[in-house]
Amino acid sequence: MIKNILSVIVLFHGRKVGTLSMGNHSCCQFEYDRAWLRDGFSISPLQLPLKTGLFSAQWQPFKGNFGIFEDSLPGGYGEFLLSKVLRREGIDYYGLTPVQRLSLVGNSGMGALCYVPETVVGGNPSSLSLDEMQTLALEVLSEKKDTGSELLLAGSGNSGGVRPKCIYNDETGHWLVKFRHIFDPTDIGQQEYHYNELAQQAGIVVPEFRLIDGKYFATRRFDIDKQGNRLHVATASGLLNEPLTPPKMDYHSLLQLTGYLTQSPEAVEQQFRRMVFNHYARNFDDHARNFSFLCRDGRWELAPAYDLTNDQTLGEHATTINFKGLPTDEDMIVVGTNTKMTRLRCQQIIDEVKVILKDL
Repeated sequence: MIKNILSVIVLFHGRKVGTLSMGNHSCCQFEYDRAWLRDGFSISPLQLPLKTGLFSAQWQPFKGNFGIFEDSLPGGYGEFLLSKVLRREGIDYYGLTPVQRLSLVGNSGMGALCYVPETVVGGNPSSLSLDEMQTLALEVLSEKKDTGSELLLAGSGNSGGVRPKCIYNDETGHWLVKFRHIFDPTDIGQQEYHYNELAQQAGIVVPEFRLIDGKYFATRRFDIDKQGNRLHVATASGLLNEPLTPPKMDYHSLLQLTGYLTQSPEAVEQQFRRMVFNHYARNFDDHARNFSFLCRDGRWELAPAYDLTNDQTLGEHATTINFKGLPTDEDMIVVGTNTKMTRLRCQQIIDEVKVILKDL
């Protein structure tokens, strides 16, 4: 019974990283395993440095969870499906502790962290075609159909984000396929494909992408390497303990985090370029969970950019630029020079991106 789960063991490629348990005041506690301390790595350098002792989470902003483990939980679409499936079994997902929620993720989440004991819910991986999954997703999201959530959940990979999606594997590798939401235009897949083309032209590093059947945008999973090994992934939200609501991260913090983790001026420049692209491409959905970092053999690097679309629903940037939701070029330059980029280099990148996006 999930209600009886008070702790989970955190695993990385089958090896014990540590134990996460519920402590006092409904907040989590975490302790690294002794063997992991000898030759492992910090899974979250700012919040959980690699050292002995018991770490205690604060109630805010993740209701007693650590940011790095919050990353493993589904958000948006995945959370909607999971809560719907559990409701049929008489379980309130929102009444569960972080540890119980992570038990539901088990080994099916994004990234390399897994959790035991695993509580399995939902159905088996779906054999539905992409067209059938798109139709079913629209019916479930619009509440026109009360069955089928289990099939969608099994195929979703506990993914986050608002739009429906599924894990898609073929002879070319591992992909994440996005579907249309009920409020999306019918050509949303083609739109995201075009945005990724523009991003590449503007010097943004994105995962390999494709358009399946001329309508479904698919992006190669960057949390799985060419050999099929799962990589440790952490979002800026998880590393900085930054919530999505209300969004309050600034690009100052994001670029500083990039420099600190990667120790790479090139990575800082790439993050700056993404900031400029998001602004001029009018992607205001640039919240803290839409920026990620990979850890390979204990070394951190900037993950490819993702979720690049024309999203102006917020009215201004989720991540502020020099603490402004609607910034100027000068605000972007201030952010860049604050992380040791030269003013000239900042202006060069701004000009390069503007040229690519001039007709957008």
